[in-house]
Amino acid sequence: MLGSRRSRRRLTTALAGLGLLVTGAALQVTTTATPAHAATTHRVLFDDGHAEEAGNADWIISTSKPDPLSQDSSPSAETDWTGALSSWGVDLQKTGDYSLKTATSALTYGGSSTTDLSNFDTLVLPEPNTLFTTAEKTAIMTFVQNGGGLFMISDHTGADRNSDGEDAVEILNDLMTNNSVDSTDPFGFSIDTLDISSGYPAAISDSSNAVLNGAFGTVTKSLIADGTTATLKPADNANVKGLVYRSGYSGNTGAFFATSTFGSGRVAFWGDTSPVDDGTGQSGNTLYDGWNDTGATNAALALNATAWLAGDGSTGGGGGGGGTCTAAQLLGNPGFESGNTTWTASSGVITSSTSEAARTGSYKAWLDGYGTAHTDTLSQSVTIPSGCSATLSFYLHVDTAETTTSTAYDKLTVTAGSTTLATYSNLNAASGYVLKSFDVSSLAGTTATIKFSGVEGSTLQTSFVLDDTALNVS
Repeated sequence: MLGSRRSRRRLTTALAGLGLLVTGAALQVTTTATPAHAATTHRVLFDDGHAEEAGNADWIISTSKPDPLSQDSSPSAETDWTGALSSWGVDLQKTGDYSLKTATSALTYGGSSTTDLSNFDTLVLPEPNTLFTTAEKTAIMTFVQNGGGLFMISDHTGADRNSDGEDAVEILNDLMTNNSVDSTDPFGFSIDTLDISSGYPAAISDSSNAVLNGAFGTVTKSLIADGTTATLKPADNANVKGLVYRSGYSGNTGAFFATSTFGSGRVAFWGDTSPVDDGTGQSGNTLYDGWNDTGATNAALALNATAWLAGDGSTGGGGGGGGTCTAAQLLGNPGFESGNTTWTASSGVITSSTSEAARTGSYKAWLDGYGTAHTDTLSQSVTIPSGCSATLSFYLHVDTAETTTSTAYDKLTVTAGSTTLATYSNLNAASGYVLKSFDVSSLAGTTATIKFSGVEGSTLQTSFVLDDTALNVS
């Protein structure tokens, strides 16, 4: 209820003080979705169901679909498969660690099709030129939320190759802002409506980053040949990170290549298709060889990013990753449906009160909401295995009676170990729940306390309501 004052109807329970520190051995581990990461072979799906071959575009790894191996089962050169992305596909295939397929029909998640997203670790969207349907957007976002990797490659604004009134900039922005899963800037960036004619954007200096310094080489520069950039919004997603920037830009503007996370999954953005174009393809297409451009390291960037999206290496923010890890969800009682167990919580925080609705089920964690000076806490300690990438996620609803648009009177602080992940306030009030996610891979090999601390001022209530938490490792 928006702006409603919380009554002092806290649940009384003898269990309030029994939220003991939970180690990995004591956790009741449950998986909440189909694991997106394969144990050995990385499964990558390239989309070709949204006009990726329209006009001069030829954004396919092979003309043999869905299985490129039907064209050549043991490719050694880019011309062994036909398509402007054949170098990308062949280079992955030659490692022996990847299984590649091409989707030519509507994208689904949880269906029976051989190209259903539940069968893959990574989805590549190489400059789509038709809008995704409502069902497709739900499938894509759910796939990422449940641990999948999403590689979005745009092109410059106005690159409407099939003349349907939509270009990749509009289509990918529509995916991020107009879906049924989370339309509140879930990845923490938007694609700019620009046409940048040329340039060699430079990589940032980050020796720990698996995309810039991975098994396929070190990334120093990329290539723009009519492309665009992204504007980053770390306030919406703290894990967004620019890796390659247009000359003269840094920070939150001019990001030509960026990574982020969503739920348990990973996201990568590239502002132009020219870097992955290898200059070979089907007859009649005018192509550009950016893959082998000697002034850039586009191949290393594409291949490292694919590996990272599929679960290899550290996260975009560095730390964690690598090694052997069993995919799992580590938090006990993640949706609070077992009542006041597992978590250590202030009296009455874990509640089934209907004054604030749960996102799912009956229970949620409701911090503050009194309209008087008050502090509530909620915490759980968890052991994150070594060699794992780890993502903390939760849904947050902020309800306030405060009317200010500039002053944070009431605050919720989220910490993992000694690291403050985020601080929310009455200024973040919204009508529903919003998914928040954070990379906590740097805590792999340690036991860390996940803690939510809500501090309310002396007048006008602000309620911080949490539900459906998760700490996913892979």
